[in-house]
Amino acid sequence: MVLKPPGEPVTVAVVGAGQRGRGYAMYALMDPSACKIVAVAEPRPKTRKSIVEAHRIDQSLVFNSWEDLHAASTETIKTVGTRLADAIIVAVHDKMHMAVVLAFAEQGYHILCEKPMATDLGECIKMAAAVKKAGIIFGMGHAVLRYSPYSKELAEIVHSGRLGKLINVVHIEPVGHYHFAHSYVRGHWAKESKSSFSLMTKSCHDIDIICSWLSPAAPTRVSSFGSLQHFRKEGKPATAGNASRCLDCPIERECPYSAKKIYLDPVSRGSTGWPVSTIVDGIPDIENITEALQTGPYGKCVYESDNDVVDNQVVNIEFDSGATCSFTMVAFTTLICERQTRLHFTHGEIVGDMSTFTVTDFRERPMRPVVHRPKNEGGGHGGGDLGLIRTFIEAVRTGRQELLGTDVDEVLKSHVAVFAAERSRREGKVVDVVEFEDVARQRALCL
Repeated sequence: MVLKPPGEPVTVAVVGAGQRGRGYAMYALMDPSACKIVAVAEPRPKTRKSIVEAHRIDQSLVFNSWEDLHAASTETIKTVGTRLADAIIVAVHDKMHMAVVLAFAEQGYHILCEKPMATDLGECIKMAAAVKKAGIIFGMGHAVLRYSPYSKELAEIVHSGRLGKLINVVHIEPVGHYHFAHSYVRGHWAKESKSSFSLMTKSCHDIDIICSWLSPAAPTRVSSFGSLQHFRKEGKPATAGNASRCLDCPIERECPYSAKKIYLDPVSRGSTGWPVSTIVDGIPDIENITEALQTGPYGKCVYESDNDVVDNQVVNIEFDSGATCSFTMVAFTTLICERQTRLHFTHGEIVGDMSTFTVTDFRERPMRPVVHRPKNEGGGHGGGDLGLIRTFIEAVRTGRQELLGTDVDEVLKSHVAVFAAERSRREGKVVDVVEFEDVARQRALCL
């Protein structure tokens, strides 16, 4: 069922106008005929003003909180019989996802939810049930890697069967030393109680793409090991003395995690993109970045920060097809999220790095490895961000969930695997994924 004719844009409300919310909203400026941002809910005044001006949002549809937006929507549905928009982008903090998704799904909005689905497996189960009950189009940010030109071209070869059966996957996410310090030591995802464990907040992308390559096979057993090795008080160099902030530290120049090096120096050279743009409200400049480093969490010594999520983790997964997978997430790299992948088939292999991949067929004589260089359209996750929002908007316009290549049940399945891996890491045992999910479902139904 076509919900919007071609040329009539899908209308979208953005809940949370931070880096992810603004990133998805950019598509409306790139292709105004596809979608239009008509409402926003964002508590930070300068950030809110920026997106309002960029998209020329009417002031009657500008809100300080998602609750205010929801209340206005409730009133509009009651009095006029229509929603404020066709779809909602949910890009608030992780622990708020369930509340926002449940509220707007009940009102019939189509939803694109940023990763993770939720920070508790029971909440994920409730969200899946609510989405299915509402019958809405549901897109999920954790699947963003699937939508890049690189991943789509690679997946076509994987699922074509040209190289035989996929037997084993070796996949590495090199988070990046300063990226990890920014997001998972000083940033929003540093403490599990305020967000979730780092395998979920950083690497649910990776477990999802691995599961998609091996689909329709499903994870059956998982084991995992990992810990917080370096970003702890005992890791602090003695020569740093009692300094708790980088701007006061006598060895700041030689520290790879110096906040001055990561934030202030780039701004002084005119660079105001990520990660600098994320630590202040509004446009970053030397004055407000300096103030942020003097008073906020992003200027604290990484060895004095209030962080507890692991900085390295390995995950092993067995699938019901007999296939196996090993995944590594590690902070200490020069590469920034440039995933390294090896896919081993019965008749060949694929080796890739998110930019190019090489396909080798063992049956060729002589073997002639073929290098693929998919065109990157730009944007985050190798073009996956643009691919995801474009596909979501088209799915909403046509009423076709299948365009997204996944649905809420599959979204839930890959999240279950991530939660199971974390259970294994904590308890030091192999976890039966099917049994783990069954127990979680029973508990969720009892609450």
